[in-house]
Amino acid sequence: MAFQPIVNLASGQVFAHEALVRGLAGEGAGSVLSTVSEHNRYVFDQQCRVKAIELATSLGMAETGAHLSINFMPNAVYEPRACIRLTLATAMRTGFPLDKLIFEFTENEQLDTQHILNILRTYRAMGFKTAIDDFGAGYAGLNLLAKYQPDIVKLDMELIRDIDRDRARRAIVSHLLAMLTDLGVTTVCEGVETEGELAVLRDLGVELVQGYVIARPLLEGLAVPAPSLAADTPSPRRNAHSAPRKSA
Repeated sequence: MAFQPIVNLASGQVFAHEALVRGLAGEGAGSVLSTVSEHNRYVFDQQCRVKAIELATSLGMAETGAHLSINFMPNAVYEPRACIRLTLATAMRTGFPLDKLIFEFTENEQLDTQHILNILRTYRAMGFKTAIDDFGAGYAGLNLLAKYQPDIVKLDMELIRDIDRDRARRAIVSHLLAMLTDLGVTTVCEGVETEGELAVLRDLGVELVQGYVIARPLLEGLAVPAPSLAADTPSPRRNAHSAPRKSA
């Protein structure tokens, strides 16, 4: 398991750390997820949640005030309240604050909209934050957003790539930011890799960013963002192992 920070550009503080699955030898998410099938999906999803919470606790994440963002697989959740029990038990056992948990899912696969809405509404009712990841890359998109407004929307990295040189991408992101603000949804721009991209996002008023230019994921540790961004961020406990950037 690796963690990559999501940083508030206004304060320089880490808003959250996203838990990213890694193999035993540090293999990327794509390699690990290729081994997941309908037969082991539920167990895999549950193990990832437990590992993320246990590791985040041991690294002192909650002590920094940052959230823990956990990816979940909607197709692995047969009934939201039943499937959240182990997560709740792990958080209670480790002492990780429930109000610091974010559950995010990727909308780049065809999903039963009513099923995902049931999950998101249940999680929100239990006090968790919810997030749509890779927004703009998938099937549901605006249709899902019209039916449910999560706490957070993470714009797909393809919308961010070369935004400093692409007028169309800048216009699209600008209008998405305005729309999400009107809906009361917090926006995260992920996959930010260059200073040029970061500068444009600052100009557009983006507050939360994630990507190489901020910090690379750290295997079994909490990455420290660039000094200019994180002057006031509490220093987490960490190790020296680095990991590849977030991959789909």
